[in-house]
Amino acid sequence: MNNTFLHRLLATDNGSGALALRIPVGIIFSAHGAQKLFGWFGGYGLEGTGQFFGSLGLNPGFLMALLAGAAEFFGGLALVLGVAVRPAAAALGFAMLVAIFAVHIGNGFFVDKGGYEYALTLFAASLSLLFSGGGRFSVDRALTGER
Repeated sequence: MNNTFLHRLLATDNGSGALALRIPVGIIFSAHGAQKLFGWFGGYGLEGTGQFFGSLGLNPGFLMALLAGAAEFFGGLALVLGVAVRPAAAALGFAMLVAIFAVHIGNGFFVDKGGYEYALTLFAASLSLLFSGGGRFSVDRALTGER
C-alpha cells in the first residue's frame, strides 16, 4: 500500500463538528455490536443473532451475525477513537442498508412499529462521516500530519 492511498483513506476535514457525531454514533454502534457478538446489554450473542439472521434469509446466519457484529463493534470503536473513520463509516453504512432492506422496510417508517427510521438515521450519520472523515480531533488527522 503506498503512502498516497493511505493519506487519501485517512484524509479528513479540518472542522471539529465530526467529533460531535463520531462519539455518540460510535458508542451506539459499539453497543449494538456487543449485543450481537457477546450478548451484552440484553443482546442474544452470536448464536441467537445468527438464528434470527437465518430466519430472515441472511444465510449462513452465524457468519452474517459475526460480520454485522464485528462491523458494528469495531467500526463503532474506530469512530470513537477517530481512527480509520472513512472505512469504518463505509462498513457501518453498508450494515445499515442491509438492516433497512432485510429487516425494517416492511414495517414502515417509524421505529415504534419496527420501521427503518433508526437505521436510516444511523446510515445518514455514517454517510456524513464517510464524506467528512474524522475531523480535527481524530487519530486519522494526526497520522496524516495535516495541520
